[in-house]
Amino acid sequence: MKIAITGKGGVGKTTLAATLARLYAAEGRNVLCADADPDANLGLALGFTEAEVASLTPVSQMSDLIAERTGAEKGGYGAFFKINPKVDDIPDRFAIEKNGVRLLVMGTVDSGGSGCVCPESVMLKRVISHLVVARDEVVILDMEAGLEHLGRGTADFVERFIVVVEPGARSIQTYHNVKRLAADLGVNDVKVVGSKVRSADDETYIRERVPENDFLGVIRWSQDILEADKRGVSPYDVGGTAVEDCRAIKSKLDE
Repeated sequence: MKIAITGKGGVGKTTLAATLARLYAAEGRNVLCADADPDANLGLALGFTEAEVASLTPVSQMSDLIAERTGAEKGGYGAFFKINPKVDDIPDRFAIEKNGVRLLVMGTVDSGGSGCVCPESVMLKRVISHLVVARDEVVILDMEAGLEHLGRGTADFVERFIVVVEPGARSIQTYHNVKRLAADLGVNDVKVVGSKVRSADDETYIRERVPENDFLGVIRWSQDILEADKRGVSPYDVGGTAVEDCRAIKSKLDE
């Protein structure tokens, strides 16, 4: 099972990604999560402590390793470098594990400076491709609203694209944008999960704007999620309606 979860920041995609991961791990499945969102906070949602999360170096910041694997000199922009660097050992070397889930933080490429940042981008895409294509386990990608980490050869192996949306026009527009981007990669199976749903009207709003075949379910607004965030713990460990809703969504995925 390879799942890419996307959506605008703050819509609840990390809650969905983390809870699905914990649910699969509770079944005894091998689970690896990749935090590919620049605003990386998947670790806390999975149940890692702040200190454990701080101990992780994002792949994009492993400058010595990137230089070694790509053959690019640090600071030597414009030179030739490998576009297929060795990455198969990276998840096992650099991921940390807790509650049956392994976590790898991808990071992002800072393009604010001058010069080419292609070696870092190539490294990120190659690692994501390895996770999706070669790993024999449940892989859950917590991504930003774009799909730039994925290429055609990688997207073919993603079994589900899930867009998390709120009951609002801008959020629904994100779903349509992701669906268009996924279609450009040859993927037409894009599902939707409604989040922060407070009423039947909220759910109806989403259902009326999403094809029935694309709709996986909703995560109701819950004080338990806020409580988990305040305490810096996983929503899964707090329990409540959010976990129940994610369990129902997982059942539809498994079908």
